[in-house]
Amino acid sequence: MSQPQYFVFPSSTLTDYSTQVFMHFGVSEKDARQAADVLSKADLRGIDSHGVARLRTYVDMFKIGRINPKPNVRIIREKKSVATVDGDRGLGLVVGPKANEIAMDKAAQYGSGWVSVSNTNHYGIASYYSLKALERDMIGWSMTNSSKIVVPLWGAERRLGTNPIAIAFPGFKNPPIVIDLATSVVAFGKVEIAERQGKKIPEGWIVDQNGNNSTLPADVYSGGLLPLGGTRESGGHKGYCLSAMVDILCCVLSGANWGPFAPPFAIFEDAPKESVGKGIGHFFGAMEIDGFEDIDVFKKRVDHWIDVFRSTKPIPGRDAVLIPGDPEHEAEKIRTKDGIPVIEAVVNDLKQISKETGISFNI
Repeated sequence: MSQPQYFVFPSSTLTDYSTQVFMHFGVSEKDARQAADVLSKADLRGIDSHGVARLRTYVDMFKIGRINPKPNVRIIREKKSVATVDGDRGLGLVVGPKANEIAMDKAAQYGSGWVSVSNTNHYGIASYYSLKALERDMIGWSMTNSSKIVVPLWGAERRLGTNPIAIAFPGFKNPPIVIDLATSVVAFGKVEIAERQGKKIPEGWIVDQNGNNSTLPADVYSGGLLPLGGTRESGGHKGYCLSAMVDILCCVLSGANWGPFAPPFAIFEDAPKESVGKGIGHFFGAMEIDGFEDIDVFKKRVDHWIDVFRSTKPIPGRDAVLIPGDPEHEAEKIRTKDGIPVIEAVVNDLKQISKETGISFNI
C-alpha cells in the first residue's frame, strides 16, 4: 500500500483560512479567530484528528443550520463558584472558550470555578481549555460528552461518547504536565484518520456490529469503540466509570443530552429519535494554586515530580519514560518551526470548501 501524501503549511496559513471560512457562515471576526485558534492548537500539538481536519464537518453543520453563528452564550443559573451556561447552539469552538473564561473568572474571585454547559457542540481538543488556565496560574479542568460511539462494559450497543478529560498543571522550568485522554480505548478521530489513510487499526480498539473485535476502521460505524481498558479483566470498568462521570458532569448536571441521546456532530450519523436536553455538554474547572500553596513553590514541586519520573529506568528500546503532555509538547516545538503536515484527503476537503465558499486556498 502506498504511503499517504502530506502537504506542509505554516500554522498561520491554516488559521487564517479557517477564520475566513467561519466568517463566511456569519461568525463574527472575533469569534472566528477564537474558533480557528482552537483548531490551530490541535494541529500544532500533533492532534491532527481535531485540527483543520474537522473544518469540513463544521462547514456541513453550518450549511444545514445546526450551528448558530451568533449565539447568546449566557449564564442561566449560578451560585458563587459554580454556574450553568447555555451555549445557544453556538459553535463549540466559541462556546467552550467563553464558558471556560467564566470558570477562570470565578476561580479568581472564589478560589475555584466550575461551569457546566448545555446547548453546544464539538469544542475541539479538551486540553486547549486546561492550557488556558495555566496562563492565569491556575490548574485547569476540561471535559465534554459526544455522540454515542462507545459500548458500555459488557454491552453490545453504543451508549456513550469518547467523553475526554483534560487536566493541566504548570511547571517552573519544565513544560507543564498536560493530561488529555479519551475515556474510550482510543479517540474516534484516530480511527477516522486510519480510515482516510487506508490503514488497519490495532486489535482491541473497536468491535463490529456483532460485538467481535475488528481491525477495519469502517466497522466502527456499525459497531463501536471499546471503553478505556477494553475488557473487565484489563480494566474496561475503569474507562466506563470515567466516561459515566463525564456524561453526568457535562450533561445531566447542565441539562444537555447525555449518553445515547447526544446529537451527532458528523452529518452522516443518524440523529437520536428522542431528546432529553439541549445539544451536547461541556464541563470546565479552574483552581487557584495560591489558595493551596505559593505558586512558585508548587511549580518547583511539579518540576521535581517530573524530574523523578523522567529519571525512571526505561524499558528496552525506549530512551525515557513519558511525562503526560510530552508528545504534544515536542510536536508543538517542531510544527511551530517547520509547519503543519496535512494529509492529502484533508487538503482535498479544504479545496472543496474553497470552491463552495469562494475563499481562496492555494497549495
